[in-house]
Amino acid sequence: MFKVILIDKHDDSQRVALETLDDSRLPEGDVTVRVECSTLNYKDALAITGKGPVVRTFPMVPGIDLAGTVESSTAEAYQPGDAVLLNGWGVGETHWGGLAEKARLDSRWLIPHPSAFSARQSMAIGTAGYTAMLAVMALERQGVTPNQGEVLVTGANGGVGSYAIALLSRLGYRVVASTGRPEETDYLEGLGAREVIDRKTLSEPGRPLAKERWAGAIDSVGSHTLANVLAATRYGGTVAACGLAQGMDLPSSVAPFILRGVTLAGIDSVMRPYEDRVEAWRRLGELLAPEQLDAITRTIGLEEAIDTAGELLAGRVRGRVVVDMAR
Repeated sequence: MFKVILIDKHDDSQRVALETLDDSRLPEGDVTVRVECSTLNYKDALAITGKGPVVRTFPMVPGIDLAGTVESSTAEAYQPGDAVLLNGWGVGETHWGGLAEKARLDSRWLIPHPSAFSARQSMAIGTAGYTAMLAVMALERQGVTPNQGEVLVTGANGGVGSYAIALLSRLGYRVVASTGRPEETDYLEGLGAREVIDRKTLSEPGRPLAKERWAGAIDSVGSHTLANVLAATRYGGTVAACGLAQGMDLPSSVAPFILRGVTLAGIDSVMRPYEDRVEAWRRLGELLAPEQLDAITRTIGLEEAIDTAGELLAGRVRGRVVVDMAR
């Protein structure tokens, strides 16, 4: 028997509850993992509250991240006792996910758990930190270096934004953080932001081109914010786009791309190849210190996840939320 957050739907009405299930309810897969920790991401909160079309099949266990220990396996790559990590692959959307004490998974979705972190620490990073690392790597591949000027991070108080600031700062970039919560300035400066600006300066309709400022940017907001970031990106700069908190639309023009040679790099964390995942987690192990993880993280028990999902969507949660199955 194991506990899960279970989402079900009847007559177009969604029901979410903490339930106890028998192992026979587990979905198909060649590896069964005893989950130690999971996370509560923005996507998980949308799934739990029903405020976004995240869940594709019902019933569903949300949770796009998990860290744990292999309990049983028919896959050659993993043996009982192995520590493993999972981010994405449609888990929590089309396949039961990590907000449970146990998960059965396709072994191809797993990577060995990085030795630099405990299960709690890796879930404090989770998809948010892993996505931020992929975005930083995209800026590096496009030649954005610290001596080229300021790098903007939008959605700075969120998980991706928090980690993007910490990583960029550690690498020597001058980071400017955009947030709708100016009262969190001390928190953002503690992560390494050199300047904090109000998101209102970016969130309204703007011009196709603005005064050049950003050497690069990591955007998790989309819509008008992304359009304004592109408009103010310096010649040859790169913007890594990884979120759509403001919207999926991009009310921009081709001007930044064909007049200033700006690159818009899309960051997908869900279907990323194995090699990219391992490299991103290796870099995270090099760059993140345990005290940074503590500053960014709040830990809850599985039974608290449903209520916390609503808080997250309401903007009352900063940084990361770890769900500890033993709590």
